[in-house]
Amino acid sequence: MIPATIPRSSEESTPPAHQLEFLWRIAITAALGGLLFGYDWVVIGGAKHFYEAYFRIDSDWLIGWANSCALLGCLAGSLLAGWLSDRFGRRRMLIGSAVVFAASSVFTGWAFSLTAFIVWRVVGGIAIGLASNVSPTYIAEISSAKSRGRLVSLNQFAIVVGILIAQIVNWWIAEREGQGNEAWNVALGWRWMFTAVAIPSIIFFALSLWLPESPRWLAMKNKPLEAERVLERIGGEAYARVEIAAIRLANSMSDRQAAPWRWLFLRNARKWTIIACLLAVLQQWSGVNILFNYADEIYRSAGYSVGQVLFNIVITGTINLLASIVAMALIDRYGRRTLMLFGCAGIGVAHLVSSVAYAKHLEGNAILFLTLAAIACYAASLAPVTWVLLTELFPTSTRSKGVSLAASCLWIGSFLLTYTFPLINHRFGMSRTFLLYAMICLGGFCLVSTSVPETKGKSLEELESLLLKG
Repeated sequence: MIPATIPRSSEESTPPAHQLEFLWRIAITAALGGLLFGYDWVVIGGAKHFYEAYFRIDSDWLIGWANSCALLGCLAGSLLAGWLSDRFGRRRMLIGSAVVFAASSVFTGWAFSLTAFIVWRVVGGIAIGLASNVSPTYIAEISSAKSRGRLVSLNQFAIVVGILIAQIVNWWIAEREGQGNEAWNVALGWRWMFTAVAIPSIIFFALSLWLPESPRWLAMKNKPLEAERVLERIGGEAYARVEIAAIRLANSMSDRQAAPWRWLFLRNARKWTIIACLLAVLQQWSGVNILFNYADEIYRSAGYSVGQVLFNIVITGTINLLASIVAMALIDRYGRRTLMLFGCAGIGVAHLVSSVAYAKHLEGNAILFLTLAAIACYAASLAPVTWVLLTELFPTSTRSKGVSLAASCLWIGSFLLTYTFPLINHRFGMSRTFLLYAMICLGGFCLVSTSVPETKGKSLEELESLLLKG
């Protein structure tokens, strides 16, 4: 058992100001995996109307399958990420995900059958699954306790930037290159929307080549000297000395390297595994991702034209970006738990009012405002904070597997959410669908208020000590 307190010096355990630049550079580079995640995740929202016409998709179940098939790849990528990153390292998996992103984007864009389109969307999902696990894990393991919230939130910020870039590119291609020409967009426009992902993928690949390996992974692999050299580059000799001492103490007291999967379900660890998985599912079943993936249906049902829908999608991406900046500023100040409670309450109220608005057949700006309110609350809370908590609720020896399991639950939840939305909406209508998501947010509020601890300001080793003691 790890001792209740890992001794540290608050001054020495924080990198000096003149060396923070290197820490931010490598964190930003790792976060580019999140940017590709966001881009590839949302690009389908703008292309959906056109590829459905190209492949002549006309049934609810096939629409849901084409729109959600990538999530099976996300699940596979998440399950693989834990084992692969423990064996080969965080850095190599970031590089590998960049390669898969580039290949899948090109082959998806130039698929000439629905089967090929779905296969390559699944492959792209594998890249998303890898990046969604490894990027926040890597950033958490290079960060100091004082800045970990902001730096891991940087990954979510990059996801949001990727979402906004995808939305702008979709709008630009459909409106400028297609010049409003439906036939051109159906034949070629959607292809370029997907293919464009290759550009940031190549940039991510090139930049990832100079990333250092995670010092905590190196220490777990019995390479303490290499780990110490990385920590010196991040924060200098004093910082490295304190960090490596705490890492060595935690490793020696836990007496394990990369722990097996079953450890996640033993005694005290089981509680945090369950909470992490529930938080991951909550992030998806709060219903906000429906506003991205099915923006076309939601805004069309509110009376908007195709061009107005694409422009509204850009507005949602902008709000998403601004709210993510707010989250980065607040997460290390007010903590994870406070933001999660705010998010569940805010999203739930927005969904509840949306349910009333649809029941009263309101259209136009009323629906747009409510969707923007839900997105703003989500981007300032559940979206970034969930990923931060997932990296904090597991010790180093099981972190990659724990994040992998929780992220797998996230993608299963996301698949069910995305696949079932057309069916639920067709059966019950928009009003009752949003009422369902509001009730889920209420359940999430209860979960966070009763079971989620505050983790801000504590090192990963301190959290390991406290959480394992229950």
